[in-house]
Amino acid sequence: MSRRRSIAVDPLEVFADEFAQDVARDPFVDDFGQADEAEEPVKLIEAVAPSYEAPSDVVPPAPRKGRGAVTNVAGRYERFAQERVDDGWQRAEDEEPRLRTTVAIDASRTVIARNQSPDVPFDRSINPYRGCEHGCVYCFARPTHAYLGLSPGLDFESRLFAKPDAPALLRKEMAAKGYTCQPIALGTNTDPYQPVERERKITRGILEVLAEHEHPVTIVTKSDLIVRDLDILGPMAAKGLASLSMSVTTLDRDLARLMEPRASTPEKRLAAIRACAAAGVPSGVLVAPIIPAVNDSEIEAILERAHGEGARHAAWVLLRLPLEIKDLVEEWLHTHFPDRAERVLSLVRQSRGGALYKAEWGKRMSGEGPYAHMISQRFRRTCQKLGLGRRMGGLDTSRFTVPAAVSRQMSLFEG
Repeated sequence: MSRRRSIAVDPLEVFADEFAQDVARDPFVDDFGQADEAEEPVKLIEAVAPSYEAPSDVVPPAPRKGRGAVTNVAGRYERFAQERVDDGWQRAEDEEPRLRTTVAIDASRTVIARNQSPDVPFDRSINPYRGCEHGCVYCFARPTHAYLGLSPGLDFESRLFAKPDAPALLRKEMAAKGYTCQPIALGTNTDPYQPVERERKITRGILEVLAEHEHPVTIVTKSDLIVRDLDILGPMAAKGLASLSMSVTTLDRDLARLMEPRASTPEKRLAAIRACAAAGVPSGVLVAPIIPAVNDSEIEAILERAHGEGARHAAWVLLRLPLEIKDLVEEWLHTHFPDRAERVLSLVRQSRGGALYKAEWGKRMSGEGPYAHMISQRFRRTCQKLGLGRRMGGLDTSRFTVPAAVSRQMSLFEG
């Protein structure tokens, strides 16, 4: 039988400089560098790190079926961490219960997030959901759950927050005085087509508003659910208002199940590229993240398959490990790839100046050093061979029509 033991964490330990640098220069971003919209930048004064030696009765972490993170690691703002220990009583019913997904309401009053990152191709985005059930262990949005007093681990993929007011908030913000039209990015933090979208349809509502006012949109997803909305995206694309980047990290179903357990299978994602391209939506492939010694051997094969399905642009991102993601990925590697975990981490350090992560504009996406250079060259040469562009074509911002403003008094009469 096992039970949980709380452990006090010493706030005076090391890692403060590393965490403070990440917060100041790289505030919890996704593969393209976008911060989640509802969080305020937090000044990290003290960081936490364990200051104890693990007792021998600690129960090793075990993966949960259908989940990416191995444990529910405490967020960086929590005073206590928990661990499972063996109390000597063994019973079959002590197995961890199946972890169910819950969805709460996010009452954010704005929905368009802004960013000024010099190394990302957009300045605004929308995230219909907080948390993501896809469960990608490397997800850059995971650290944002710590703001809510929740774990960036299993909580992030099982305790979700939906923004049902997002379409109405979007219309209001587009109608605001001084709003200028530039493409809005969907899927830069959490996936807009994660499983909960099938019922909630918040992403679809956002697309309906954008289509009504002819506002351009770019979408990044790991889900074939996007095909559902081709009735909206097809006509938008015909006007130069929509494009897609499908994230494909591997062609191996078994590896995909470990990396992103509740995302669409690789074959379904490739089929979605084919369907979107056939509907006239400019489509591309995002090979991200590239994890050394795990999926880096598949770069050429992924690009060739995606191109064959209709992809016409491509991009890549090297594995990045800011904040809690570092510990989550290390734990995941030692659980699923114990034979090569240390080699993976060694290659990451070789590409990050000796550290597991460095937040530096222009280098954080691709890394540096011989290994990173080799990956870059392989990707570039394959794209040249296939005729894949490195960036999607520009979208049309000239068609945008401002939503009609509705005064508060008129809305009261109409209600």
